[in-house]
Amino acid sequence: MNCQEVYKLILYKTQTNIMKKILFLLLLITCAVNAQTNLKYDKRNVQCEDKWVSFQMNKDSTYSFGFIYIDSMAGLTFNYQGRFKIINNVFVIQKGNDSNVNVKVRLTPSRVAVAEIPEDRFKELNIEKYPDWLKVYKGNENSIERLYRWGFLYNGWGECAKALTYLEKAKEQQPNFKGLRVELAFSYNCMGKFDKAVTELQASLAENPKDAYVYKELIYAQIKSGQLDKAAETCAKATKICEDKKYNGENCYNLLVAYFTNKDKAKFGQWLDETKKWTADNTLFTKNVNAMEAELKK
Repeated sequence: MNCQEVYKLILYKTQTNIMKKILFLLLLITCAVNAQTNLKYDKRNVQCEDKWVSFQMNKDSTYSFGFIYIDSMAGLTFNYQGRFKIINNVFVIQKGNDSNVNVKVRLTPSRVAVAEIPEDRFKELNIEKYPDWLKVYKGNENSIERLYRWGFLYNGWGECAKALTYLEKAKEQQPNFKGLRVELAFSYNCMGKFDKAVTELQASLAENPKDAYVYKELIYAQIKSGQLDKAAETCAKATKICEDKKYNGENCYNLLVAYFTNKDKAKFGQWLDETKKWTADNTLFTKNVNAMEAELKK
């Protein structure tokens, strides 16, 4: 419970003077604790590139801390620095078997909340804003390869807006860099910018006319932007010319769902058998297709 939440309780939930006094005391205690720790656990690890972070308090009242960065090959990485306690509003490093170990831990994107350590606490923890060893992992930050790689990683972590900050810079340098247009389109689709996604994907198809993944993203963008006729044309073409058939079921299914949503029985019927053919080995798709078919027959 934070100060604002307690304050709301005081305003809206109190009926007696005794209760008000109790809740005001709780407010004071809560705010004092927040002021003392100066740590806000409101970030996910993928939001903390090049940041010193703390995990929530351990059972022994210590806080584990370290630095999050990106290794171009391994991805998101946590460099464990050690533990500290908060004593009289001072961050005190705890000496022990794990002091100065600098263990590197590969991170999986997680919703577990971490806190960025404020710069005014760096001196207490004997750390600099950027550790010296980080230079090894930086390289040429503006190279097309690095910009693309970071965009690819952030897209994979669902941080599409962040990915675009790298990918759009990459496009300024070399718009035809291998895989860049598709990665841009993924970000645009993720953010609901479907027209931009279509533009990038059509340009990509001009270079890779049989790329099944490009067709998948294009069909998705066309459906989401309401271009169902074009999506149907693209889907039909993909099933015929792409050697990689693994997206055909998903493509047809998405198109069929769009026709079902629009209650377009004629178009739904046209794509029903084709969808059943490509989704026969997918239990969930088959179940949903049969349910939609039964619903439209009512």
